[in-house]
Amino acid sequence: MALNKQIFDTLIVGGGGSGLRAALQLAEAGHRVAVFSKVFPTRSHTVAAQGGIGASLGNMQEDNWLWHMYDTIKGSDYLGDQDAIEFMCRKATEVVYELEHFGMPFDRNPDGTIYQRPFGGHSQNFGEKPVQRACAAADRTGHAMLHTLYQRNVRARCQFFVEWIALDLIRDYEGAVVGLVAMEMETGQVMLFQSKAVVLATGGAGRIYRSSTNAYINTGDGMGMAARAGIPLEDMEFWQFHPTGVAGAGVLITEGVRGEGGILLNSQGERFMERYAPTMKDLASRDVVSRAMDQEIKEGRGVGPEKDHVLLKLDHLGPEVINKRLPGIREIAIKFAHVDPIKEPIPVVPTCHYQMGGIPTNYYGQVVVPKNGNPNSIVPGLYAIGECACVSVHGANRLGTNSLLDLLVFGKSAGDHLVEWLKTNPQHRDLPKDAGDYSLSRLARIDSSSSGESVHEVGQELRRTVQNHAGVFRTEQLLSEGVDKIKEVAERVKHTHVKDKSKVFNTARIEALELENLIIVAEATLVSAEARKESRGAHARDDFKERDDKNWLKHSLWYQEGNRMDYKPVNLKPLTVESFEPKVRVY
Repeated sequence: MALNKQIFDTLIVGGGGSGLRAALQLAEAGHRVAVFSKVFPTRSHTVAAQGGIGASLGNMQEDNWLWHMYDTIKGSDYLGDQDAIEFMCRKATEVVYELEHFGMPFDRNPDGTIYQRPFGGHSQNFGEKPVQRACAAADRTGHAMLHTLYQRNVRARCQFFVEWIALDLIRDYEGAVVGLVAMEMETGQVMLFQSKAVVLATGGAGRIYRSSTNAYINTGDGMGMAARAGIPLEDMEFWQFHPTGVAGAGVLITEGVRGEGGILLNSQGERFMERYAPTMKDLASRDVVSRAMDQEIKEGRGVGPEKDHVLLKLDHLGPEVINKRLPGIREIAIKFAHVDPIKEPIPVVPTCHYQMGGIPTNYYGQVVVPKNGNPNSIVPGLYAIGECACVSVHGANRLGTNSLLDLLVFGKSAGDHLVEWLKTNPQHRDLPKDAGDYSLSRLARIDSSSSGESVHEVGQELRRTVQNHAGVFRTEQLLSEGVDKIKEVAERVKHTHVKDKSKVFNTARIEALELENLIIVAEATLVSAEARKESRGAHARDDFKERDDKNWLKHSLWYQEGNRMDYKPVNLKPLTVESFEPKVRVY
């Protein structure tokens, strides 16, 4: 079947913060750019980020990019690559001030400077005491950022393909990425898009968990596309559980609440974080706080009829602070927890929030894979940025506010690198003759299936499996059972069918395509987690309680073909400063 074709200089898959930041660099440089988004760009999941953007502006108290770098490396449990972390922390002030000049409506101090709040794991003088580093727009920072970037892209005449889903990458016979196959979600029209480069900016895949702060669109599409094209996924065992999801709903309550002075309480009214993190207390790193909460619940000090959550108290802050700094949080608490935080605490529980792993890249956004003895061989024409990428600046655990910073720094870095790369690669490479065949065969299977299980039922089993076997605490038995179960689910995915196609139109087809991406991420997660025999950051094993730098200070690489694992070293050498050597991580 012959497919229609469109030609661009660069294709960007994803209309969130990183995709829009990269698109802006390219569009303003005069390149023909297309951005594909499953939803209207301002409804991308970046819109849900609440707390702030980490940058050592020093507006509230003394700060330094090197302290930020140390906090990020320590937060990563020393699995982060120190060259990329230095690059990000050095660039932080620049990208925040750029955003301010784009018109981002940051909260202000009386002297007109950007307001900054404390956040978990951020400190002065290498862990001495908390520092105010999160540049905030109330508790809607991601919302303000996304709208700001979208407006700049409209001004730059960037072209958007709204409600389109990218299906597969197209690689030529030499392995270079030369375009992609995409489908318009409303009509089902499939089209070839030829380009000199493709940027994957599809966000995370938190919907592999049953309880998640992620939007329903976060189905790991970029990672699915990469894995099907033979590219490994890095560090997929590391999933961050945000300490404060609304109990029973999973909706995010920003760390900014604790940054503003909110505290966690158990059923005895005790501020329990003082036991687990005597210096940073409620503002310890997220994995530390999540495990502490889980421990309190396991030991019977949880709250509620089932004793399955704890409380986040902020009524002592007063109505003025809550309404000025946390208006969206009050709205969320009333709507989803049925409590007014001005009067009573919010019931919270650790909830899947963020993936630290993803498509392996360098700090220019280029996708890198092991080849011929080189652990960082570049895939020509392919970039990945944002949550779907693994640079790795987050290592085994991400610090709050570094997600929005990641989007800005590496979105811009990839855009800048592409502008230069396109000068020396001005010609389009030819598409293979069978460019769209693989995607069409996938669609044909979905459309022709008339028996088997429903996509919804298999998807529910996938989420149950990951939730039950790769949660806050893990064991050998849980993980090995999870690997076996997820392999069974993977077989079931191959035999799903779309019920009542005539009635549900293309919605069911989209869900089937998303399930094929989700199962890749779920398999990568469980197989990688079962293989890592240590506890590090968000990967906490009851049977291997200690971090093992001798055997496991390395990045994991999962390949879809053969469900196999490989490894590569962590880069402990920064760009200009001395290395931060691994040491015991306490808060």
